This record gives sequence, C-alpha cells and structure tokens, in this order.
Amino acid sequence: MATAGSGWWRGLWRWFWRLLCLWLLLSLTAVLLLRFVDPPYWSWRLARAIDPPAKITQVRQQWQPLSAISRNLQLAVIASEDQRFPEHFGFDFKQISDAIADARKGDSLRGASTISQQTAKNLFMWPSRSFVRKGLEAWFTLLLELCWDKQRILEVYLNVVEFGPGIYGADAAAHHYFHKPAARLSRYEAALLAAILPNPWHYRITPPSAYMAERADWISTQMQQLGPVTLQKLD
Repeated sequence: MATAGSGWWRGLWRWFWRLLCLWLLLSLTAVLLLRFVDPPYWSWRLARAIDPPAKITQVRQQWQPLSAISRNLQLAVIASEDQRFPEHFGFDFKQISDAIADARKGDSLRGASTISQQTAKNLFMWPSRSFVRKGLEAWFTLLLELCWDKQRILEVYLNVVEFGPGIYGADAAAHHYFHKPAARLSRYEAALLAAILPNPWHYRITPPSAYMAERADWISTQMQQLGPVTLQKLD
C-alpha cells in the first residue's frame, strides 16, 4: 500500500520530468527558429549590458549574411579558433585531449572550445564558469550541429562574437578598427581581428602590440596552410 510520502515523491518526480521535457522542447524550438531568424539580441550581450566588466561607450552591431563577410575573416577565425571546424560534430576531442595532456605536463590549461561551442555560449549562456553552464553549453552545441549547417553556425558566430567592449560582429569590428565593411577586409586585417577573440576586452590592435602583431602573423600563416579548401568544405 502506497504511503502519503511515496505519493508525494511520485508527484514531484512527474512534475520534474514534465518541466524537463518542456525545457528540452523550448530549447529545440529556439534553435530551430534561429536557424532562419537572425537574433536581435542574445544572452551574452544581455549579460554584458547588465554587468559590463568595464565601461562601454557605444554598442555597435550590424547583422551581415555570410556572403557579405570577407572570406579572409571566415578563414582567419577558423585558423585561430577551430581548425577542425569543417570536420567535427561540435566537439574537438583531439584538442580537448591535447589541452589536458599539456596541463598535466605543467602548462597552463588552455581552452579547447570549438566555434560551435562558442556560438552556443554567446547565444544562450552567461559569463561564468560552472559545470552547469558547461553542461547546458554542450546541449545547445549538440542542437546547433543537429539543426544547422556549418555555414549558418559560422555566420551567427561572426555576427554575435565580441571584438571589443560594445563591438559585436564582424561588420562592426571592420568599421571600428579599419573604417571599412567586413566584405573588404584584407588577409592581415582579418588575422588581426581574429587575434582579438581570446580576450576582446584586453587585446588592442590600434596599433597592435608586438604580441598581437606576432599572433596575427601566426594566424596569417595558418590561413595560408589551411587554404580556400577549408571554406569549400562548408559548402
């Protein structure tokens, strides 16, 4: 015979599963919608507006289709952030393994997030580090890879990623740093912008420091080695 206590737990468990299923359905619906609709706002930008790490003088963002963003910049961010982007399914387990191995040797723990993960982070996550956030990020990364193609993931990433305080997206960054649209960025200009991405609130390229110039040169070399075939794999 069931007790009142066991009935209460069963009811709580049913509500938990209902809420979980509802959340899964809503998250899937949001990802499917964003496959076709360009987001006017996103979680990371909202968090920055509420609690910026430093003063933001002006928020800049102008959405551009991937065709209006220089292929130099497309290749530069792949070369800098995620060279296996065309091949993996959202998670680069080789990079994760290499990062763990380097950390065990005494090196500082480096990030191994893919462009897909960073897109999920910018769209749906908040600026903090926790296992809960990483778990949610992994879920949304999986949904992006299932529901979008690689070109859409790259397009959204290049439109929402921060290139400096209040500077969101490739077109805003191109106008801010080089006074030209994103479609006209040269190889070296694209490499400089990609060099900002690990820490856009700290790195500066006007003018670039010796470190930033060296990093941009490395990215430019990687772009040459990867070649146009890397972008062709996204088609």
